[in-house]
Amino acid sequence: MPATALRLDHLAIARQFASAPEDWVVPPRFDPVERWYHRLAATEDHEVWLLTWLPGQQTDLHDHGGSAGAFHVFSGTLTEDTVNGPAHAPRVVTRDLGDGAGRRFGTHHVHRIVNRGVDPAISVHVYGPALTTMTRYRLSPAGLQVLTVDRAGAQW
Repeated sequence: MPATALRLDHLAIARQFASAPEDWVVPPRFDPVERWYHRLAATEDHEVWLLTWLPGQQTDLHDHGGSAGAFHVFSGTLTEDTVNGPAHAPRVVTRDLGDGAGRRFGTHHVHRIVNRGVDPAISVHVYGPALTTMTRYRLSPAGLQVLTVDRAGAQW
């Protein structure tokens, strides 16, 4: 199956889960200290996560360890900062995604998600294959630099 079809499927899965919150295995929770997340489902080829974001909460710049995927904003507004270009001269593209908006990404996607709004936000994320690692980065004058590589079962 072409990579484009897989990404389309990831967004369709995220939208499907977002359209049926009554079927979520846990209700969303909001943690004032850090983002809250819970895995809703796992299959042989993908996994689905529910995340909540209070104003000001965000991820670090990160990739998905070679997994492609998508996310869908169930409620609120999230801002995605995507890193494009070569590692020695990256540029950041910013986009806001509100209620009902979704975003697909490929296997080499580096981004940060932030709730820059005043209201809480909820999002559904799908990764395929399931996440095994996530590399965290920072932007410096030298470009994009690796900080850590987190592993499933150890850091999350």
